[in-house]
Amino acid sequence: MERIRACLLALTVVVVCGVAQVRSSASDHRYTAGDEVPLYANKVGPFHNPSETYRFFDFPFCSSAPVKEKKEALGEVLNGDRLVSAPYRLDFLGNKEAEVACKRKLTKEEVAKFRTAVSKDYYFQMYYDDLPIWGFLGKVDKEGKADPSEYKYYLFKHLIFEILYNKDRVIEITVRSDPNALVDLTQDEPVNVDFMYTVKWKETETPFEKRMDKYSESSSMPHHLEIHWFSIINSCVTVLLLTGFLATILMRVLKNDFVKYAHDEESADDQEETGWKYIHGDVFRYPKHKSLFSAALGSGTQLFTLTSFIFILALVGVFYPYNRGALFTALVVIYALTSGIAGYTAACFYCQLEGINWVRNLLLTGSLFCGPLFVTFCFLNTVAIAYKATAALPFGTIVIIFLIWALVTSPLLILGGIAGKNTKAEFQAPCRTTKYPREIPPLPWYRQTLPQMAMAGFLPFSAIYIELYYIFSSVWGHRIYTIYSILFIVFIILLIVTAFVTVAMTYFQLAAEDHEWWWRSFLCGGSTGLFIYAYCLYYYNAPSDMSGFMQTSFFFGYMACICYGFFLMLGAIGFRASLFFVRHIYRSIKCE
Repeated sequence: MERIRACLLALTVVVVCGVAQVRSSASDHRYTAGDEVPLYANKVGPFHNPSETYRFFDFPFCSSAPVKEKKEALGEVLNGDRLVSAPYRLDFLGNKEAEVACKRKLTKEEVAKFRTAVSKDYYFQMYYDDLPIWGFLGKVDKEGKADPSEYKYYLFKHLIFEILYNKDRVIEITVRSDPNALVDLTQDEPVNVDFMYTVKWKETETPFEKRMDKYSESSSMPHHLEIHWFSIINSCVTVLLLTGFLATILMRVLKNDFVKYAHDEESADDQEETGWKYIHGDVFRYPKHKSLFSAALGSGTQLFTLTSFIFILALVGVFYPYNRGALFTALVVIYALTSGIAGYTAACFYCQLEGINWVRNLLLTGSLFCGPLFVTFCFLNTVAIAYKATAALPFGTIVIIFLIWALVTSPLLILGGIAGKNTKAEFQAPCRTTKYPREIPPLPWYRQTLPQMAMAGFLPFSAIYIELYYIFSSVWGHRIYTIYSILFIVFIILLIVTAFVTVAMTYFQLAAEDHEWWWRSFLCGGSTGLFIYAYCLYYYNAPSDMSGFMQTSFFFGYMACICYGFFLMLGAIGFRASLFFVRHIYRSIKCE
């Protein structure tokens, strides 16, 4: 337990340090007239494929000075950021008018490459004093042309930067293209391009502390807030209806059961028992594949802890808009530090179930989630390398992640497992388990595992599906999600609904004299993850415009891992709720 407390203390330190880093990073951006303010070109990619991005200078742009790469943190690299010095110089308070950044003669192949990019709506992203800016590479002229072969393709060669400042700090920057400065890319012919830019500085009264507010305005607009609150109201109504169902139906049935069983005890002793009391000698019989079950419970508990800490960081303001890589860094670090919780929970529960080979159980716990994630990453990283995209991780980053796993994750997992094994807590079963299991009576089709999972997963999914659209639009699109308080409320509602539904399904299963509830409760609790993955199919084909093998494989590959994580986490929540419920009802009756 001391090691687990030390792990949680380390997580708290990470939270505090993260907040301190955010606050300190917002105070070092002061300039005087003529100072060079850093402008970095990040990446280029098709607008509708967020995972398919390329380095800025993979395209035939030019620069008047040697290109310098910016040193990036782990989270930035995982996010696909590859910042390099941009070809434009934007000095503080230095206005410029149609200045030539550099000149380049494009070959036939380079013209064709730009034309393909323009036809696919490629955009570029830059960072100026840590403020993001975007722009499109060019435009397609389709006006009055029915045949695609008659379309005209143009490259924007003149960028206009408009920068707002407050005393000695940069507050806001926007970029737009001069619609009159175009380069015709329609024909495969060499062409000379003068890349130009204009810089306009304007003073504003907006304080530096609020310069990021404009990036969260879209999610804070009254229309979107109305939809968010509608989502919460819908979820709350679901919770209230479900709670009312349990209070009026389930509890009344349980009360009648208690009265009936108490009456049976006072009447003839040879009267045959029925219902869930009939299987009291089998309900606490340990499940099949208890090592796998304990590993799933440990992994789910770890993922729940990880999610809780991510919400803490979000609510205190660490993940402000375009804090590059902060989320990925937090995920990697907190997952590594919480591995001790997975080892402790799995080993402790496995030993309670009278398991012997706890070392194999720890190996299974460590690989249950990381294994599929590693296989998926290897495949998708290979795809990204084939596409030469920025999503392909450099070898050095892979080594760093491996060292974190080898030097932090694995030792903490082992220490947690040893602590769990040495806890020596006995499984608290209010009823004595018989030597031989009872035969389960034939059940109708709707009481089988898959129909029960479908019914158990639908209600929690219906409570969150409205919010899912905004999350998907943020992760797999260009919408910015900042209302973490609403997301946290929805998450709490998801946990409550999952626990209630799983308890109800467990009662119905026991009432049908089916005592194999352990795995069923885990599967019913985690079935919401399957509904989320089904929503992925809908989102890909309806709201989004994603296309191409790389984007499709990244979307379905990583969403499969995320949904699998939800399956483990919610499965652990559902089982814990069912275990508490089963212990309570069997403790309330007298069992022979």
